[in-house]
Amino acid sequence: MPNALTPNFMQNTRLNTIFDSIFARLNQWLLNPWRRTSVQIISLLFGFFLGEFIASVAGQRADLDVTVAAVLVVFTEGYSWFFYRGDRSRRRSLLGGSLNLVKIGLIYSMFLESFKLGS
Repeated sequence: MPNALTPNFMQNTRLNTIFDSIFARLNQWLLNPWRRTSVQIISLLFGFFLGEFIASVAGQRADLDVTVAAVLVVFTEGYSWFFYRGDRSRRRSLLGGSLNLVKIGLIYSMFLESFKLGS
């Protein structure tokens, strides 16, 4: 019988059981500090790549510069507000920390692109 605090809205099918076991194994695998650090480094580099990609695509079409900049500012500020407010459990989770590192890589690559364009 499901717990009253965690309602179970879905049936316990084979597919749910497979996904639960996959996520449990992945969570156990990511408890290793070196693997956790490697996922965080990959997240930072992915954010850097994403920023370079967005800057080059938006630079090709000169009419989307302001729109893309506005969307990126809303994304980064919104996620920063969500990540740094309240409890510290979000900062300790791997998903929250990885998304924050993607954001940091994105901002860093935008700064580097602005320095390249300014010179």
